[in-house]
Amino acid sequence: MTQAPLPVSRRALLRLAAGGALSGLALRGARAQQSSYPNRAVRIIVPFTPGGTTDVVTRLVAAELGRQLGQSFIVENKPGAGTVVGVEAAAKSAPDGYTLITVANSFCANTSLVKKLPYDPADLRPVALMGMSEHVLAANPKSGLRNLADLVAAARKAPGSLSYASFGNGTSAHLAGEMLKMQAGIDLLHVPYKGQAPALNDLLGGQVTVMFGNWPEFRGHVEAGRLVALGMATAERSAYAPQVPTLAEQGVPLESNSWQGVLAPARVPDAIVAQLNGAINASLQAPKVQATMRDGGIASMAGSVDRFDAFLKSETARYAEVVRRAGITVDV
Repeated sequence: MTQAPLPVSRRALLRLAAGGALSGLALRGARAQQSSYPNRAVRIIVPFTPGGTTDVVTRLVAAELGRQLGQSFIVENKPGAGTVVGVEAAAKSAPDGYTLITVANSFCANTSLVKKLPYDPADLRPVALMGMSEHVLAANPKSGLRNLADLVAAARKAPGSLSYASFGNGTSAHLAGEMLKMQAGIDLLHVPYKGQAPALNDLLGGQVTVMFGNWPEFRGHVEAGRLVALGMATAERSAYAPQVPTLAEQGVPLESNSWQGVLAPARVPDAIVAQLNGAINASLQAPKVQATMRDGGIASMAGSVDRFDAFLKSETARYAEVVRRAGITVDV
C-alpha cells in the first residue's frame, strides 16, 4: 500500500518562515528610490473564485497594505483553466507594479502539467510568500467512509467509480489526489472545479466522494458532522487538528498543503519589488493579520524575495516529478 514518499514542501516552508526576517534597511532604501510608488490603486489578481484560502489571505494582506502604503489594493478574482487565465493576465500586464497576482501551488505545477501555457513563467518574478494551509482528506458522510482504509477498500472494489474533487487542474488538491492514487494503488476519478469553494459545495452535496482541501475551510464542516476527516496530509499530527490522524499513520506517507505568494511582471523595477516585499512582510506581522491567520489555521510565511524564488524553483521541480510519475497532462 505504501511507496517511498515524494519530496514534500512543508518543511521547506517552515524553514522559510524561520529564516524570513524583514530587512528594514532594504525597505527604507527601496522607498527612497521609489518614493512615488504607489500613487494610485494597485490591482491584485486572484486566479481562483472568491471564498477560498488564497482569496481570504490576499484580501487580508491587501487591506493592511492599503493602510501601510496609503493606496487601495484591489483584489480581482479571475479564475479559469486551473489558474492559467488569471496568471496569463498578470504576465501580460504592464510592468509598473500596479498589477500583481497571488499564486498558489498550481503556478509551479502548471509548468510541467499544461501542454502549452499561453505565458512564460519567466514573465513573472517573485515578490513575497504569504501563507500556508495544511490539507485534510475529507469525505461526504453519505459515502460511508470513515478512514483511509475504507476509501482504499471501496476504490479497489469498484475502480474508477469514486471521485475526488480539486480546485482545478494543476492545483495542489489535484496533485495530492494523484499522489494518493499512486501511493495507495487505487483508481479515483478526478473532477476539477474553478476553485475550492465550488468544489467544497459539491463535496457537501454528495456530488463527489472525497477531496483534499485546506483545513481552515473544512474545519467547521468536520466539527459539525457535515464532512468526515479521513486524515491530515501532514508528517505529524497537525497543531490545528490534533484529533485527526495523519494519512501517514494510516499507511500512506503523503504530505500536501496550499501556499500563497505574490508575483509581479518580470520587468517591474527591483526597488518596487523590494518595497512590496517589505510591506507584505510587515503586513503579515500586523497583530490583526497574525491573529486572523492563526485562528484560521493559516501559517504566516514571511520571507525575502530570494527565499521565495528558491522555494518556487524547488516546488516546480517537486511537481514536475509528481506529473512525470502520474503520467498526466492537461490542455487549457
